[in-house]
Amino acid sequence: MKKYLLLIVFALGTFASFAQEKDEEVTTYYLIRHAEKNRADKSNRNPYLTIKGAERAKLWAEVLSNANINMVYTTDYNRTKQTAQPTAIKNGLRLYMYNPRKMYDEGFKYNTKGKNVLIVGHSNTTDAFANKILGKKKFGKIDDNNNSNLYIVTVTKGGATGVLLKIDH
Repeated sequence: MKKYLLLIVFALGTFASFAQEKDEEVTTYYLIRHAEKNRADKSNRNPYLTIKGAERAKLWAEVLSNANINMVYTTDYNRTKQTAQPTAIKNGLRLYMYNPRKMYDEGFKYNTKGKNVLIVGHSNTTDAFANKILGKKKFGKIDDNNNSNLYIVTVTKGGATGVLLKIDH
């Protein structure tokens, strides 16, 4: 698995560098769902990550280490902020909150233009956010037990493209 992780990290870095050199207006979004949350209390609407979830959050920071992340966006929930934090710390960045009801509005586009942005969301928002950026429904709903999807959406003057990778440990 470590060999594949290093290959993915290398590919992300190469892709981001090539895109940045080719066109200064390239924006790359890396969208993930929060890591594994504590499901012990079904009535808790704002749980923290489990130990496995905290490990996955650290894995995301490693996977994205060569992506030159400039900004980190998260919803205002414990599990998303905890998932985003290792990547933000690794890159010396602060967390920005976003409202999932206002995904990819004009202000968001303006603030992220030309940047490499990590967006941490939920099973019912991450695929929708990626599709909104793409301007079409390319990605399907995320299963509630799936915490391993990485959506990479690149926006240039010519349009948007997206890929889905599954990163598990």
